[in-house]
Amino acid sequence: CRLGQVVPATNSEFWHKKRSGNLQRDETNLKKLEELGWKVLVIWQCEIRDPHSLKSRISQFLNAERN
Repeated sequence: CRLGQVVPATNSEFWHKKRSGNLQRDETNLKKLEELGWKVLVIWQCEIRDPHSLKSRISQFLNAERN
């Protein structure tokens, strides 16, 4: 989401480190889940605003698992 890419003007070093750490943690957790055989679908908060698009994305993800 674009909102997640905006760096706050105050305390920007803190936020940069926090976001970098979050990205690294998420990537590590995603890899661990996939190594255990899980298929992962990440849904961002901004995607919830368009329910039709979200429904389509979830359906595609679930249908891909059946094929």
